[in-house]
Amino acid sequence: MAATTYERLQLHITPEKFYVEACDDGVDDVLTIDRVSTEVTLAVKKDVPPSAVTRPIFGILGTIHLVAGNYLIVITKKTKVGEFFNHVIWKAADFDILSYKKTMLHLTDIQLQDNKTFLAMLNNVLNVDGFYFSTTYDLTHTLQRLSNTSPEFQEMSLLERADQRFVWNGHLLRELSAQPEVHRFALPVLHGFINMHSCCVNGKYFDWILISRRSCFRAGVRYYVRGIDSEGHAANFVETEQIVHYNGSKASFVQTRGSIPVFWSQRPNLKYKPLPQINKVANHMDGFQRHFDSQVIIYGKQIIINLVNQKGSEKPLEQAFATMVSSLGNGMIRYIAFDFHKECRHMRWDRLSILMDQVAEMQDELGYFLVDSAGKVVTHQEGVFRSNCMDCLDRTNVVQSLLARRSLQAQLQRLGVLHVGQKLEEQDEFEKIYKNAWADNANACAKQYAGTGALKTDFTRQTGKRTQLGLVMDGWNSLIRYYKNNFSDGFRQDSIDLFLGNYSVDELESHSPLSVPRDWKFLALPIIMVVAFSMCIICLLMAGDTWTETLAYVLFWGVASVGTFFIILFNGKDFVDAPRLVQKEKID
Repeated sequence: MAATTYERLQLHITPEKFYVEACDDGVDDVLTIDRVSTEVTLAVKKDVPPSAVTRPIFGILGTIHLVAGNYLIVITKKTKVGEFFNHVIWKAADFDILSYKKTMLHLTDIQLQDNKTFLAMLNNVLNVDGFYFSTTYDLTHTLQRLSNTSPEFQEMSLLERADQRFVWNGHLLRELSAQPEVHRFALPVLHGFINMHSCCVNGKYFDWILISRRSCFRAGVRYYVRGIDSEGHAANFVETEQIVHYNGSKASFVQTRGSIPVFWSQRPNLKYKPLPQINKVANHMDGFQRHFDSQVIIYGKQIIINLVNQKGSEKPLEQAFATMVSSLGNGMIRYIAFDFHKECRHMRWDRLSILMDQVAEMQDELGYFLVDSAGKVVTHQEGVFRSNCMDCLDRTNVVQSLLARRSLQAQLQRLGVLHVGQKLEEQDEFEKIYKNAWADNANACAKQYAGTGALKTDFTRQTGKRTQLGLVMDGWNSLIRYYKNNFSDGFRQDSIDLFLGNYSVDELESHSPLSVPRDWKFLALPIIMVVAFSMCIICLLMAGDTWTETLAYVLFWGVASVGTFFIILFNGKDFVDAPRLVQKEKID
């Protein structure tokens, strides 16, 4: 079968070459990488020198060129997620980055430091949880897409047939991609979330799977990547598929999320919520139409659920989205605005039923994909809900979980797992599994985009209601998001751009972007503020001989810390950790 990659691998290292030996039964293939010429060839096991240093690996993530030369990235640890349709799904748990060069003596001190920084960037991406793969199953496609393929497609390698939107190591595999004879060594890796459970309702066992596929197009971090690019790719685009497997029958329900598809930005400036800015000169309709043309081709009808606020700073984005849909005039696209925060204020999350009732008939029209145990397609999903809030994280995940539950209710009734009139919410054991999985999905997507766990997961995970503890945890996560968005996300953005090939390292470049000096204020004033605030607290805790003396110290350090804070606040852009490797669209 062509659509597989080798499962068991051994890496043999010599000073001249890397040898990747396929250890599957009856296989004699060895991938050879010349560490000097970088040439990739196919050899056999007898060509591996006995003197080579040998270690097991679980996949080749690919190769990348840094200042010191080429590096090979391999998977060194994996954990089993589960099985479905007799295919094992793995999560990559650890990686190794191996230099082709035997020494670094050819580098200057500046080049050494830059190379070290680039390696730190790669590790920054690899350390984010959520890389998944299978050596026998195509994780990048939904069940419905896989059912509508040709025999030629079935014979393609996993790399050739993969949906390139969801192959996060596509850039790293570019050299192996060019040589079809080595494709069985090329392992497409998905980034996102996968959860599998064997469940029981009414004594009937079924597999329930949740898969979120993050797009590698216009990928990045929360405030630095918003809206769409000139190709119509939306920021933080995620395809989420819910699958049920019962007695050989398979059912699937697919949803998407993605940033509001116009040209807008929200660059960090130390304010808690930077003001969103819509580009006043860009051709919004061109990018907007490109986005939805591709969405309609891939998924069919589009039911847009826009959950942003309809007043305040989010209002212009809601109005722009509604106007663009109206101007496009495409009958395949419908638009629904639901002011999540207004409707659910004072923890009235029961009011989400208003939205569910509003879209119920539309959801029935879209349907879901179902194939019976004989392999016959019974129903197709005619379109998707495309949900979004500002980040496409917290509010979006709550609504997606409700839509998915409604679809699952219909599927399990049709498959005979649920009795007529029986509610899924009444199945306590399954409800616990379901809510926790969707909350874990929210956390995974949020950590990958915003740097922290999701907000509002108390509703999704446990009670279906907002709790005081949930509000406290949301406050904590919001604080962490604020810090990361302002003081570490520039590095994270650079890391993603390097990993995905949006920025390529040129060792001959005379002036490295990493060597651009930061303004002295970038470090000086924040440090002064922290020291001043700390001294203020210390003075309070360690009172002097007289309260007058203590008060004088407190006033001095208090004024210093507050003054520094206001200097930073009103000159915010001087202090944020902005990306340095790639210039994004100028839409500020």
